[in-house]
Amino acid sequence: MTTISQAVSCMDDYDPNALPVATAQQIVGQLVEPVIGTERIFVRNALGRVLAADVISPIDVPAHNNSAMDGYGVRAADLAAGSATALQVIGTAYAGRPYQGDIAPGQAVRIMTGAVLPPSVDTVVIQEVSRMEGDTLFVPPAQRPGQNTRRAGEDLQAGKAALPAGRRLGPADIGLIASLGLAEVTVRRRVRVAFFSTGDELVSLGDKPTEGQIYDSNRYTIHAMLSQFGVEIIDMGVVRDDPASLESAFREAIEQADAIITSGGVSVGEADFIKQLMDQLGDVLFWKIAMKPGRPFAFGRIHSGDQSAFLFGLPGNPVAVMVTFYEFVRDALHRMAGVDPVPPVPLLPAKCISSLKKNPGRTEFQRGVLFREAGEWQVRITGAQGSGILRSMSDANCFIVLGPERGSVKPGDMVDVQLMQGLA
Repeated sequence: MTTISQAVSCMDDYDPNALPVATAQQIVGQLVEPVIGTERIFVRNALGRVLAADVISPIDVPAHNNSAMDGYGVRAADLAAGSATALQVIGTAYAGRPYQGDIAPGQAVRIMTGAVLPPSVDTVVIQEVSRMEGDTLFVPPAQRPGQNTRRAGEDLQAGKAALPAGRRLGPADIGLIASLGLAEVTVRRRVRVAFFSTGDELVSLGDKPTEGQIYDSNRYTIHAMLSQFGVEIIDMGVVRDDPASLESAFREAIEQADAIITSGGVSVGEADFIKQLMDQLGDVLFWKIAMKPGRPFAFGRIHSGDQSAFLFGLPGNPVAVMVTFYEFVRDALHRMAGVDPVPPVPLLPAKCISSLKKNPGRTEFQRGVLFREAGEWQVRITGAQGSGILRSMSDANCFIVLGPERGSVKPGDMVDVQLMQGLA
């Protein structure tokens, strides 16, 4: 198996001290693998799960030739090309209650949306253009053969794949599976993710901080972000800056999880034992990503016995935690879950009404509010943009993404925005 270090050493212009965001995303995407294991579950419980196998339709959809509109079922051969046609209405076909029998030349049936077409009916004339006098129907000219009908199997044929493996199931997918009469589906098992914060300065909620200590918000932020992915979450609390405690926490996490997320302990100037410990446990790269916020980032695979897990070492600042999670961990979790293809988060253009300071050379993710005014999409920043100001994320609904080549932004300039609602 190619190690992570070997893979990146073959890349052109690889520089761990100034790694572009796109390159880091590429490396993570190439090396992360889907988890092994499937389970059979009830369709009602399958929302958000990832299909492990194609869903094969056991039936034609629709199952019968039927009407797409309320109107009258007729034979196209009976209709005159340039004048109205008079037909005798001999009965009614309802959805779920087919007309018993067929029509002969010169006859028609009243038919409701979804009703099965009698064998000779191949066209439906909508009721709005028709005229009835007693039991005689008058059909205007210019009707198209086959109009307003749905043919058996035109949506889906029996034996064909209704949904592909790798699809994360949404509400419409659940309804589609149920419409096929399938009560269960085979899905990939959930990805198991363990996470913990590091630092002697952190205290958990419910404990009283002493001088110099702060409440650990990152664990709650990470837990909330993970909850959007439907993974199994293992919260390991706060781990102190102590080699033995950290090694114990890593080994415990490896034995339980497919991925491990840490916050803190990867910045320049942190205790050397953190890097040494991660190197000791596996193949871990420490990068200085050319981005703001979120410059320090660690990625790799660590081992304990015959178990292993992917490691994502996030910065300690609250905003940097969220940005690096969304830009690197998000796609990795989709790939580990077996989602294929991983859904991209599009960049959308908007007019910036704020003045933004920036030097070329790195990608910046400023927190913004996207809104529509005067017929166009506009965006403004949420105020102070420091990587420790979590309020800037709480007030935001998007990132203003300024690429590495971009300099400062003047009010009225166009920028790219990344909607936060599309990041799950």
